[in-house]
Amino acid sequence: MSEPVVVITGASSGIGAALAEILAGQGKQVALVARRKDALDAVAAKCGSRSFAIAADISVRANVRKVVEETIARAGRIDVWINNAGVGISRQPSELTDEDLDQMMQLNVKSVLYGMQEVLPHFKERNDGHIINVSSMLGRVPFATIRSAYSAAKHFMNALTAMFRDEIKQTHPNIQVSLVSPGVVRTDFGLKALHGGPDSRQFPRSQSAEEVAAVIAGVVASRATDVYTLPGARQMVLDYYGSTGQDAS
Repeated sequence: MSEPVVVITGASSGIGAALAEILAGQGKQVALVARRKDALDAVAAKCGSRSFAIAADISVRANVRKVVEETIARAGRIDVWINNAGVGISRQPSELTDEDLDQMMQLNVKSVLYGMQEVLPHFKERNDGHIINVSSMLGRVPFATIRSAYSAAKHFMNALTAMFRDEIKQTHPNIQVSLVSPGVVRTDFGLKALHGGPDSRQFPRSQSAEEVAAVIAGVVASRATDVYTLPGARQMVLDYYGSTGQDAS
């Protein structure tokens, strides 16, 4: 079989760009997806002949369908689909507007659902495939109030991922759906958040995009179900929900 074909959304910078370089270096064929064609072309140039760019706004379902069709037309198939694109927001929960919530749902939840749903028929036809959804520690623990709507969207996405996995494994056990939860990553995420925001690089215990991308590349290989990129993160989640402040009585 020829080299695996991997689609990465949000591939023009940050985690997505770093991941594309790693996977291309491993011999995988990589389809790079994002809105900014010039930035995508720059990443593709670094990845070499094993990559190609598809400029698309994946918050529109029809565009996601076209990405699936174009990738299959150019590469012959899709083996792994990585939903990496997402946008943050800086606004306290008491200040959130309808538009804030609608944007967070469209950009962080619906775009992921579109990816899962549109690639699924291809995976079912092949009886194989792997979906990886990139979430956040904020999708596990709501510890940053200015990220309230983003955190809520990631919680939603996590539940959707788990339910999608449970549904598909009943009939197509060779199709895997994985979730990866990074912590703070040293990218432009904070600066590009809706309403602006603090630079993610200034926070402690941050990871580089390359560190996170290496973990995701490992999930491509292992097909692990639920992975944290920051050492000790899983215990942090357990400690949060097991603390005395979370009264179950």
